[in-house]
Amino acid sequence: MNDLIMPGEGVIFMKVGIHARESLEDIIKRKQDEYAKAKMIFWGYGGNTCHPTKLVQPFARSFEAEGKHVHLVMHEMNSKHYAEPELAQEYSDDGVSWYPVPDGIKVRGSRYAMVIGGLTEDEFDFNLRQALVAVGPSRGRLGNEYIKGRVDKGCFEIVESREEPDPGDIKHIGLYAPLMAPYAVFLK
Repeated sequence: MNDLIMPGEGVIFMKVGIHARESLEDIIKRKQDEYAKAKMIFWGYGGNTCHPTKLVQPFARSFEAEGKHVHLVMHEMNSKHYAEPELAQEYSDDGVSWYPVPDGIKVRGSRYAMVIGGLTEDEFDFNLRQALVAVGPSRGRLGNEYIKGRVDKGCFEIVESREEPDPGDIKHIGLYAPLMAPYAVFLK
C-alpha cells in the first residue's frame, strides 16, 4: 500500500484524461514544465464536488491543522472533454479578489484548479471502500458509493476496511501530487 493511502490520511481522488482537446500525456508534460518554471501547478477541473471554498480549502486546512498533508491522486479514464481550450487569465482563492495567473502557468478550459506542488508519475491501487467522504453534504459516505455516474472526484479521509473490495472499488492511480496553499482556486 502506498504511504499516501494510510488510515487517517487525506486525499482528493480525481479521474483524469483528455481535457480541452489535449491528451493526458501532453498535459503531464506541460504541468511538469509549469512546475519547473513557477514552482507550483494549477491542475484545472470543473464540477462542484470539489468546490474550492466550500469543500477543498476547509478539507485541506483541517488536515494541515493536524500536521498532515493532503495529496491529489489521479485515475486515468476515457474522457471526452473537448471544451474550447480557453486559457484562464485570472485566479482567486476566495471568489472575490482576483489576480493574474502566475507566469509560466497555463490552465485551459477549467472553472477551478487544484494548487499542487509537483507531479509524480507512480502506479498503485486505490480502494474506494477505504475512502470516506470527509466534507460536504455527502460526508460519511464510502467512496465506492460516492464515485459513481458523473461524480468523478471527491475529498476523502482514508479509513480501515475489513471488507473485501469488489473489482469496481479498486481504481488504478498513475499520478499524484501534494496540495499546497491555497489548495484550490477559481479561474476566469
